[in-house]
Amino acid sequence: MNWIESISRAIEYIENNLTNDLKIEDIASYSYISSFYFQKGFSIICGYGVGEYIKNRRLSMAGKEVLNTDKKIINIAMEYGYDSQDSFTKAFKRFHGFTPTEVRNNGATIKDFVPLKVNLILKGGYTMEYKIEEKEAFKVVGLKDSFKYESAEQDVPKLWKKFFMKSAFSKINAKYAVNIDTTLGCDLFDYVIGDDYDAVRKIPKDFEIIEIPKLTWAIFPCIGKASESIREVNQKIFKEWLPNSNDYEITAGYNIECYSNPKDYKKGIDDEKYYCEVWIPIKKK
Repeated sequence: MNWIESISRAIEYIENNLTNDLKIEDIASYSYISSFYFQKGFSIICGYGVGEYIKNRRLSMAGKEVLNTDKKIINIAMEYGYDSQDSFTKAFKRFHGFTPTEVRNNGATIKDFVPLKVNLILKGGYTMEYKIEEKEAFKVVGLKDSFKYESAEQDVPKLWKKFFMKSAFSKINAKYAVNIDTTLGCDLFDYVIGDDYDAVRKIPKDFEIIEIPKLTWAIFPCIGKASESIREVNQKIFKEWLPNSNDYEITAGYNIECYSNPKDYKKGIDDEKYYCEVWIPIKKK
């Protein structure tokens, strides 16, 4: 099954279970993708986070039920995962612009958020630099924390802030950012910021030693302002490289960003020539 087929399968699963308890790990497992790569790829390809997409689809369907049926509002709220009529009404108004009562009694309009359909459209050739490299197992010493997928975008920067406060005294560099999601049965993933492990160097308090197993990696160079170049390369990986790859597919629950030393560049990570890499673990199809 290729990447686009997996995402399409995930959307189908979501549509068939909108009124059930939808968990990210269940959707990812149904799609044969690790939770981390499923959420990352879904957001890049579809333009929405998985949680946001599910919420919008539920509110869209709930709007139709408010408009076209005589079901009690509280029953519709419970059907689509809300534990109170008040929380449902607030979410409903944010999405549709009107309350359920205004829609039902005053003829207010609703918004329709239609299901996504993912199609691979070939727009011609593209150029993407990468190399395939098998790396032996290696160790990283760094600061680690666990995050929920749905709140990671807001929470991960807090770990970076904490890392820089501690690294000022520890002399541990931010060479790697490692995402670890080795199981499909959890809605959490580990995130590690750190450096190559050196047995001679004393491990600072709160830092851990993490072993990355022997894997084959597709390594993609990113050149330019780090935040922009990494985002652009990830978009190409999930929108172009993976869908068109006849040879490789993602394996193992790891994702690594490998950074050059910002001190080697005039503007640090914002320099137009700054170099870093995205590592994706792969296997032959």
